[in-house]
Amino acid sequence: MSRNRSGHGASADLSATDPGGGALPGPRDGALAFVESPVQLLNVLEWAHNHPAPATSSPLTLVVLPPTDPMTRGQLRRMAELARDEGIVVRWQEARDGVAGAFTSLFALSRRLRRARTLVIGDPFSRYVQLLLALTPARAAHRVTVVDDGTATMEFVAQLARGERFVRWHRRGTGGGARAWLFAPVSRRARRRLTPRADGSRPVEVFSSMPVEAPDNVTVTANEFAWTRARFGPPRLTKGADLVGTSLVETGVVDTDRYLEAVASLARTYGATRYFAHRRESSEKLQQVSAATGLEIVRPDLPLELVARRGPVGRTILSFPSTVVHTLPLALAGTAVTVAVCDIDPAWLTRTASPRAHSFLTGVTGTAARARRLPSAPPATPEPSA
Repeated sequence: MSRNRSGHGASADLSATDPGGGALPGPRDGALAFVESPVQLLNVLEWAHNHPAPATSSPLTLVVLPPTDPMTRGQLRRMAELARDEGIVVRWQEARDGVAGAFTSLFALSRRLRRARTLVIGDPFSRYVQLLLALTPARAAHRVTVVDDGTATMEFVAQLARGERFVRWHRRGTGGGARAWLFAPVSRRARRRLTPRADGSRPVEVFSSMPVEAPDNVTVTANEFAWTRARFGPPRLTKGADLVGTSLVETGVVDTDRYLEAVASLARTYGATRYFAHRRESSEKLQQVSAATGLEIVRPDLPLELVARRGPVGRTILSFPSTVVHTLPLALAGTAVTVAVCDIDPAWLTRTASPRAHSFLTGVTGTAARARRLPSAPPATPEPSA
């Protein structure tokens, strides 16, 4: 596993611009990154910090494909400003403005994709990204890097190793309906573009902070959040605990009432005072959390790794199985913060949850070597202070 280090982020060539406000990489030169979430964008910044060689990452053009929900868009805009501060050219591409807008964006982006030496992908499960990949010629000799999109990276690497169709872990079943059947040829072609060639002409890298094992001919580079630690903090620590929210209810994995009971039990047991909302949590559920627990609801304007590193932050951060039980210990390395993860009890799962849900979430918890593991049903009284 390679562990490259560098100083600052990649610089950008500003001599060639387009109507979208972004510079184009030169012919077969530089990197082109596609991101759809704030966490993906953060991990592109970490990748650029870790890969300073011009042949790999410079110049770097970052294409943001924003979703429609306001919370994610707001965080993406804040992250885009941080990327510009690092000298990276950012292109904000509205790719979801109806069919005509989608095809216009695809045409413009596919030309850029053909010219880039390195492709950096935030979400290999994204149908839009898969369509872009499918439009690239089979003979194209790009370097391909997949950066973390949370715990989904673990499933992506496993499916890539097994040669399976890319399916998100929380989706029930494998069929996917008529739309998935119609999209299957595109998905197969995209998967081939993400598969390394034995002759080394298409090197594939996974840049990850997750516990993944490299498939054949794939390089795994450790993301240790060096850029985040260099850019922010160390944080001021508060006496209480903070609790990290999850979108497991919104994705249909965990029952709402069971989730509220678990949050209330954790808050009471460990003295939590704040609840950091996941960007996909609904306002209705957050109101229920506040009413049931009295916790202060905080909607972060940046990914939690940056919010925690800037501080103030509790000496204990409580979480359910999620990406942050792997990333926060790295971002907060050298501080006195303890990250603790609470297991998901099988009784909390909904009837419609994927059969793989519990085993996957257990794997997320079990592999979080830097986090303290808590039982799924915390005791009724606080633990004594160390």
